[in-house]
Amino acid sequence: MPPKLTTTLGILAAFVFASTTPAAPPPGGAALTGEYPNLFKTYLGKSDEEIEAKVEGAFDQLFYGDPFTERVYYTASEDTAYLADVGSRDVRSEGISYGMMITVQMDKQQEFNALWKWAKTHMQYTEGPLRGYFAWHRDYDGDMTRADGSEIRGAGPAPDGENWMVMALFFASHRWGDGEGIFNYGREAQDLLRMMIHKDDEPDRGDIVSMFHPEEKQIRFTPDGQYGPNFTDPSYHTPHFTELMARWAEDPADRAFLAEVAQTSRQLFRNAAHPETGIMANYTEFDGTPIVRWDRAFAADAWRTLGWPAMDWSWWGEDEWMVEQSNRILRFYAAQPVDDWPDHMELDGTVQRRGGWAHGLTGMAATAALAADPELGKPMVERLWNLELPNDVGRDTDGLMAEGELRSQRYYSGLLMMFGLLHASGTFQIYGPVEP
Repeated sequence: MPPKLTTTLGILAAFVFASTTPAAPPPGGAALTGEYPNLFKTYLGKSDEEIEAKVEGAFDQLFYGDPFTERVYYTASEDTAYLADVGSRDVRSEGISYGMMITVQMDKQQEFNALWKWAKTHMQYTEGPLRGYFAWHRDYDGDMTRADGSEIRGAGPAPDGENWMVMALFFASHRWGDGEGIFNYGREAQDLLRMMIHKDDEPDRGDIVSMFHPEEKQIRFTPDGQYGPNFTDPSYHTPHFTELMARWAEDPADRAFLAEVAQTSRQLFRNAAHPETGIMANYTEFDGTPIVRWDRAFAADAWRTLGWPAMDWSWWGEDEWMVEQSNRILRFYAAQPVDDWPDHMELDGTVQRRGGWAHGLTGMAATAALAADPELGKPMVERLWNLELPNDVGRDTDGLMAEGELRSQRYYSGLLMMFGLLHASGTFQIYGPVEP
């Protein structure tokens, strides 16, 4: 074979290999190696400049785009801001915590501080049995009453908000250093984490309980109410974060407890996932048995369960079942109509509703590509790259929806797409020391 042809085939082989190499991390995962897969480069051959422009463009749209059709970030005062669920017309601890994580990953400290101050000012309970926890939603002005006079009900805590706040605060402390007062990020993270574990120890807590069940060693659906403390939500389980909390919590006993929580979460994923489709329910018993509410199993909460197992694998590389699971769920979606993905289903894949391009699911499917085999992961990464963030151009800017029209997607789906972009670009990283 002529030398020139050999060289050409060698280059071609190298290109093919580079474009199809599995995304699985080296032993130990990115948490210990510091090597975060850049799937846009590996699978799509995009340049650093193209990738940076893609991620920055998405951030700019969500935070500084058109206020009526694109953005979800709004300033409330000179030094406070919130992320709005524009479909429901309120502010959620979920959204605030996601905004905090996005801004610390993007190195946007001013926006991080504004979101954190709004949450501390308007969402955190300072007295009573709920003291220390955050209300899961508030009106745009921080009140419990909407502009139309109706009361925002059920404003107790949603543990996923606190969970992500703790992690974002730890990262902020390690990336930017601690400031004064509420901007002493490390202190705030430690205090909130301790509250999540030890609320049961407070003498005046009434019927409010810890966010982590002490015996089940799992995060609860809520720490208040008659039913919420007694079941869980698989999408609240983030073993990739809990492993870090187990290293950074101040109390050695808390560190040991959180290490057990991380392992329990990994087992919960196994128990909750359908063995053929990989689909998980919105809500489950602590043993993973699905709890079907409102006549559906897989719905908006559970969209996130496509991504979190793969994120855990990418960071820690501990449980190879996460690879099997990511392949399973992506194989299911690969078999769906490309422009009409199901977003409400039974666990066996029976479709209850289809959501068109399903932007939020696309973000999570690309995140699942961190663990999936290349033939399944690469198309999902390409799908995310080619899909524009959701916007409300052409919709009634008053927020009213025609009968049958899907609620505005630019808040929840937009944020999940942003996470997908951060993961697929290798931008979503750990800040702080990680010991084996």
